[in-house]
Amino acid sequence: MQAFMRINGPMALAALLLVAGGVAEGRSAPLSAPVPAAYTPITPTMADQTVTLTGHDLTIEQVIEVARYGAKVRLSPAVIKNASDAKALEAEAAAEGISVYGVNRGAGALREVKKPVGQPDTPVPPWLNTGVLPEVSHEDLIRAIMVISANAAAYSAGAPERMQMLLDLLNKRVTPVFYSRGGLGEGDLPLLGQVSATEAGRGDAYYMGVRMKASEALRRAGIKPIAPDGEGGGGVDAEDAYADALAALLVYDGRQALEWTDLICAMGKIGMNSSLTPMTAPVQANRPFKWVNWDAARIMDMLRGSYLFEDDPGRILQDPESMRASYIRQGSAWQAWAALRDDVLLQINSSDHNPMVLVGVSPTDSWELSTPQMMKYYVKGGPLSHGMHGYIFSTANWDPYPMTNDVEAFTNALANMDAVVAERIERFSDRRPTPFFTGIFPKDVLTPAQINASPALSEPYFVFMSLWAQIQDLARSVTAEGNAADLGVADIEAYSTLKGANAREVVDLTMELLGYDLLTSTYWMDVRKAQNAGRNFGRAPTAAWTAFRKIVPWQLPQDQRPEIPYGVVAYEFLKSTPASSFYLAGPAMPKRQSE
Repeated sequence: MQAFMRINGPMALAALLLVAGGVAEGRSAPLSAPVPAAYTPITPTMADQTVTLTGHDLTIEQVIEVARYGAKVRLSPAVIKNASDAKALEAEAAAEGISVYGVNRGAGALREVKKPVGQPDTPVPPWLNTGVLPEVSHEDLIRAIMVISANAAAYSAGAPERMQMLLDLLNKRVTPVFYSRGGLGEGDLPLLGQVSATEAGRGDAYYMGVRMKASEALRRAGIKPIAPDGEGGGGVDAEDAYADALAALLVYDGRQALEWTDLICAMGKIGMNSSLTPMTAPVQANRPFKWVNWDAARIMDMLRGSYLFEDDPGRILQDPESMRASYIRQGSAWQAWAALRDDVLLQINSSDHNPMVLVGVSPTDSWELSTPQMMKYYVKGGPLSHGMHGYIFSTANWDPYPMTNDVEAFTNALANMDAVVAERIERFSDRRPTPFFTGIFPKDVLTPAQINASPALSEPYFVFMSLWAQIQDLARSVTAEGNAADLGVADIEAYSTLKGANAREVVDLTMELLGYDLLTSTYWMDVRKAQNAGRNFGRAPTAAWTAFRKIVPWQLPQDQRPEIPYGVVAYEFLKSTPASSFYLAGPAMPKRQSE
């Protein structure tokens, strides 16, 4: 379930040989990239709903509604007016002889070169200045790029037809074929030019999840192609939209993983017959890390009413650290998640544009604006701007490092949390002569027939360890780089897209790992029930355990077992069934720093 398909050598070689063969025989053989082995289209269950974009209050949930479930989008009237005013101010600036980056001056290394307004910096069409393999194989990621970009129109100098084109692509499910390499993770305009290609009817696109020529996709959707205007990123208004989209999906899916981690942790404590003393309120009050305290209270609330609050002479004084301190790693991961969530919300509701058009800003608004240097970029206003004044400044807003740092911090926090998950699975398999942590062996309360028919014992034992090894590898920090490019104009790299892709894969692997944690915890819940049929497990753990047992029965003969591994079944259950289905209320999440 990875975000990118990796094209193998033989497949790429076959494509090249096909092209070469056609050329050698004198036939017309247009170059084309290998089609990914699997493309995951969205499920448009929310196509009858509409999200209004204002540029200021787009939520991550709304990004998901549009990107993953096909909700429609519209721009608020204020966004359309602001973009139109900014476009008019750019035109007036050129008329007044003011240098504007990317408008009447070139971009990048051509920043000092004059050019007519609207003329491309180079004669290369934007659809040739795009990414390379591998192709992004998930439609929701590409749609997330587009909805975040559409929201950024509030800060752009956009023509109405360009803004409407992006909305039309989203609303009619014309999704560009998007290649993932070719940017440095900040201001990834070459990659985002792939949206411009589709707008112009160039290259390939998907229409309603089916791949075809972009021109045909537009025709079927009833959309008239438009030519790029030669400025900025063509059809995209957020310069970091690719990295932003990766991060937004990461926040949403990361929350699902954390919610399941908490609930399965509670189920594991029931299975181990754990001592809950570390999570009591007085203990937590003596070490007031708010997210750790919150997670402890959350798991205690899940366990409310369970037999763990009753006296049991078989319960040991202290669990293994992986079980005893689970809430600390989980609370720390929640803290990293919250920091990332806040940064993503800020990122997708603010400007990363260069240049920045500031309509209505006056020299008296800030002390530095009246200095000779800043007045060089002051537009006095005239007929082209309908009398409006303002500034147009070159910026560095496209550097996404506040968000990028938190992407890696969350990835690292997840990996540290997953170490606990892997170890607590291992602790249930104690093979000493006397069980050290669980107090009993399954054979003490189950018959041999029951043991043989139990799903948790049917998987290869080391599968979860191989998952953990992959997580460890992906969680390593991507080394910071500074390499001069574009004649030294672009000389630092954030690698936000690489970091975001790694993080999303870690989340997915975490869900796979949790599948084995779920198999283990539910198995031991059944063992505890066999040990004492009168035990209560608490409302949420009982509901999750019961729901999973409908998918994976506690006792199932060998000849009736599914033909795919139980670990896959558990993973699919976790992916398709949010933990919030079983536990929604509970202690209020700590407030954001801004609240």
